[in-house]
Amino acid sequence: MPSFLAPSFAGYRSASVRPDIIAGLAVWAVLVPESLAYATIAGVPPVVGLYAAVPALALYAIAGTSRQLVVSPMSATAALSAGVVASIAGADGDPVALTTGLALATGIVAVVAGVLRLGFLAAFISEPVLKGFIIGLALTIMIGQVPDLIGVEGGHGSFFEKTWALLGQLGDVDPLTITVGLASLAALVAVRRTMPFLPGSLVVVLLAIGATILFGLGERGLAVVGHIDAGLPRVGLPDVTGPQFTELLGGAVGLMLVGFAEGLGAAKTYAASRGYDVDPNRELAGLGIANLGSGVLAGMVVNGSLSKTAVNASAGARSQVSALTAAALTVLTLLFLTGIFEQLPLATLAAVVVVAVVELVDVRSLRRLWRVRTGRMVHFYQVTARADFMAAGAALLGVLVFDTLPGLVIGIAVSLVLLLARTSRPRVAVLAPVGDEPGRPWVDAERNPGYAMVPGVLAVRVEGPLMFANAEYVRARIRELAAAEPGLRLVVLDGRATPSVDVTAAAMLVQLRGDLRRDGGDLALAEGIGQVRDVLARVGSEGEPVLFTTLDDAVGRGRDRDPGT
Repeated sequence: MPSFLAPSFAGYRSASVRPDIIAGLAVWAVLVPESLAYATIAGVPPVVGLYAAVPALALYAIAGTSRQLVVSPMSATAALSAGVVASIAGADGDPVALTTGLALATGIVAVVAGVLRLGFLAAFISEPVLKGFIIGLALTIMIGQVPDLIGVEGGHGSFFEKTWALLGQLGDVDPLTITVGLASLAALVAVRRTMPFLPGSLVVVLLAIGATILFGLGERGLAVVGHIDAGLPRVGLPDVTGPQFTELLGGAVGLMLVGFAEGLGAAKTYAASRGYDVDPNRELAGLGIANLGSGVLAGMVVNGSLSKTAVNASAGARSQVSALTAAALTVLTLLFLTGIFEQLPLATLAAVVVVAVVELVDVRSLRRLWRVRTGRMVHFYQVTARADFMAAGAALLGVLVFDTLPGLVIGIAVSLVLLLARTSRPRVAVLAPVGDEPGRPWVDAERNPGYAMVPGVLAVRVEGPLMFANAEYVRARIRELAAAEPGLRLVVLDGRATPSVDVTAAAMLVQLRGDLRRDGGDLALAEGIGQVRDVLARVGSEGEPVLFTTLDDAVGRGRDRDPGT
């Protein structure tokens, strides 16, 4: 097969067939119960999860560049899908059709983004924002499964509204349902801890089905999945109106970003450990094609799954043959095994969801983000010293209070605002030389108090780009430092820590030189000055600072200069 159609199969060898098929069996054992469960998160019949899995696995195998990534329904995008559909469906909308339409819309957005080479968009969702968002989603998903787990009606709205409604219904708990639910939770945890080599979800699901049939629990009032249409899904476009599809496109952008960020992270992790590369733009297009297939085959939104990819890789997968194997087994499940899952208790299905997502509540990572700051950062940046923790917390609270997609937008917005806040107040470090030899290093004088500054010369380093947002702050800060140095003849700006300079900052440097000369000093630039020279030349201002190749050259000029000249 040509590599441009199936890049992950390049150099495939027959010796990989056996481990790939074994890995495919392992993926299928996890995929079936989780796909059924994630469909319920999205608010559609469980079989929709299986409908989505087949085209997702097969089409990504052809279009994607990762050899281990498993693309299928996932909890985060399922919850996002439910939120988007609920905001559009109203009282008369068809949630199933809208969910399928959302998969189609997500596919279109992702394919267009891939063709336009917009793979860098994933960078706009930072790891802390994604972490807070995922934790918020996991908590929302779990609280949404509690009603099925304990046999109450539950509530609607935000996380806190659902929690409040559940607290008011604790007196209505169904004894049989909560018994099955808690037993399923305990069994899932026990299998995972004592027999991690077994597909715990599939084992517990089959045991629960067997117990339901053996003891007639369905006739005793235990809620079960109920009838599942056997056979393959109908091929065609969902019954969605033009205005509805236009609304779905807006939500599809958020789904695409979240799904792509999670999938690309998993793909890069396993590609790096196995010595090959993945193409972000091809990955984006592969995600889109998988969602297009899901939309045409009555499925739901899909994306790369870190958990199932881990299962795939640990089982020995060497290529996407494992995904094709899992897809073929899922087809057989749809054709011949759906009747088995009709007796699956909803309480067990809820337990599968809770156990699957509880690991996403990564409190340890939040603690790590809280610790990522130092006393110096607090001194320099004050409120933005814990910017990553603040961004994660904003996304987390946004999801819990305002719903999934608004929470993501809030997290991204807060992280960008904090980035601008830190960019607008870069640290201006005072430098001191180490020794007297030519080419000597210059170090931060505050961090290295054992080294003395050069008398009459103030060498400084701006730790960040010089731009319109921080030009005035940098000017004021350097003037403040200069005023504290008696007999100052020269201020030297080390350009090595300044990756870029814009026109506003270049004009500021000219103005700063004028300020210093009025006070009897001067301004020079040294090290990494090529771009500054270019910008200053384009600005064409008179009185631009003198440029030197090294700090020592500039300092030598300052020593020879008489004050006031």
